[in-house]
Amino acid sequence: MDDNLEVLLRGRPAPSVTAELFEPVPAPMPTVGSGQFLIRVIWLSLEPAMRGWIAEAANYSTPVPLGAPMTGFTVGEVIESRHAGYPVGTIVQGRQGWRRFAVSDGSDIDRVVDPALAPISTALSVLGINGATAYVGLVELCNPKAGETVVVTTAAGAVGSMVGQIAKALGCRAVGVAGGPDKVHACLEEFGFDAAIDYKATPDLGSALDTACPDGVDCFFDNVGAEQFDCVMNRINIGARIAICGTIGMPSFPLPVGPRPNRQLLIKRARMQGFLILDHFDRYAGIIEHLAEWYRAGRFRWREDVTDGLENAGGALVRLLAGRNTGKALVRVGVDP
Repeated sequence: MDDNLEVLLRGRPAPSVTAELFEPVPAPMPTVGSGQFLIRVIWLSLEPAMRGWIAEAANYSTPVPLGAPMTGFTVGEVIESRHAGYPVGTIVQGRQGWRRFAVSDGSDIDRVVDPALAPISTALSVLGINGATAYVGLVELCNPKAGETVVVTTAAGAVGSMVGQIAKALGCRAVGVAGGPDKVHACLEEFGFDAAIDYKATPDLGSALDTACPDGVDCFFDNVGAEQFDCVMNRINIGARIAICGTIGMPSFPLPVGPRPNRQLLIKRARMQGFLILDHFDRYAGIIEHLAEWYRAGRFRWREDVTDGLENAGGALVRLLAGRNTGKALVRVGVDP
């Protein structure tokens, strides 16, 4: 693992993402200039949003160029430094992408990680991008009140499980929609949801939602779109708040035609807003500190789906997009310090 390795994007989804789109190639070891430092990447985060990052049509970000290293969030250790703010031994969470070693000047670093607080891999999950996404979407956009009902799709996922646990910390009823008995069990027994629905084994999702949400839906955190979105929207209460985080259950392009939420938003006087955590990085450290308070109080549990070896990241991403992961999808690139 002392040699550098990069994983390059070699093609676009057509339409599916396959492991062959990613090519591991040897790369020269970066040299450290003045005001820079060398990072040994230890953990790489995989995200459902990566499907959009490599698509030919741009959405909220410029597509990763063909022939370039794949982008991604990482945690690593500073092993050489000519930057006073990042001495050797510092653990950093940043955007170094799919590579073993990377040089930074600090502009692609999101925060310094305290390894005494929690395992450093959590800086990519409950105390990182996923936790922050759940916090912004639920706490800030939905603003749930104690006693209200919160519904979240992909409820056993890295973001969805955090939404449910934060909802419980705020005194709400948490209802999850997930795929498969293991994920439903995780929602109920590990993450503390009040109810969870296996959409794959439920012939009538609407009826199941009626049972799980007898008082309707006050806050809806959606990661899926499509039919699941439609079923929940038909059960929102007056004044409901809806946060749109992802659309993994529907194609990115072309835009599909389906039920339109306009009238439901009107008659229920509801508010719906899409958001990206990237827009909130100016206060990222403060959001993480809110999460850390709950973490110290023992509020959070999490699963990790770990793939060993950067060269296997492409296959791990395919598993994630197919919903075959059982927790936060991570690639172990190096050894923890």
